[in-house]
Amino acid sequence: MQSSSVFGVDADGLITVPAEPPLQAEYHDVLDDLRATLSDPLSPSLHSLYLYGSVARGTARAHASDLDLCLILQHPATPQQLRHLEQLRQALQARHPRVSKIDFDIGHLAQVLAAENLDSWGYWLKHHCRCLSGEDLRRRFAPFRPSRNIALAVNGDFQRVLDDYAERLEGERQPAEILRLQREASRKLIRATNLLRAEQEPSWPHSLDEHVRLFVQRYPEMAVPIAEFRQAAEARVPASAGFSRRLRQMVQWMAAERIHPRARI
Repeated sequence: MQSSSVFGVDADGLITVPAEPPLQAEYHDVLDDLRATLSDPLSPSLHSLYLYGSVARGTARAHASDLDLCLILQHPATPQQLRHLEQLRQALQARHPRVSKIDFDIGHLAQVLAAENLDSWGYWLKHHCRCLSGEDLRRRFAPFRPSRNIALAVNGDFQRVLDDYAERLEGERQPAEILRLQREASRKLIRATNLLRAEQEPSWPHSLDEHVRLFVQRYPEMAVPIAEFRQAAEARVPASAGFSRRLRQMVQWMAAERIHPRARI
């Protein structure tokens, strides 16, 4: 029997599979356009299409939420095909300003099913995505157990990605773009804190608040700095000056703690 303090898993200790509420009516048009756009004869052959993030969960907000998609192709895309998909993505985004940004995560069938990608693609499809079209590959994967290996597979790139965000923020002058970058960087950082989980930790965070909760349980002394990034993750105005500096400091601390974790009482 699970302790009442354990969250994000079922009675067997397996990571919960997300519910699939009805898709919000205001996003039907962009999803219909998406399906039609990807049927372009110049596009690579699509095996299946998946939705994740706030639109998948039914909690998206117009002009604030991204549209996040996984495109699984039948075969690896050529550079020309990738350029074509990027052009389609940009055109789709321009046609639907209700969506703040459209992201394509692109993989191919053999890559997704490869044993070495079980903790990345397998976990991601099973526990974050809902299938919009094609064969539902989630059925090929059993639910996963909480694991530091999964956290590493999903967010092991955090230092490179967040350093890039900090660099872009330092060169950006447009308030709207600064806000977008700060929100994205904060979400990435918060999710990456799962890398610092205890090896036998039974809980598994899904939401940003659950990531913060698990992190503060293990690192109570970091409650104040992580609270700033939690606020910035959904802020409507840019954070105070020095955000990129504080971002870099947090990333450096996380990287050092990951390599040489301090003993926890």
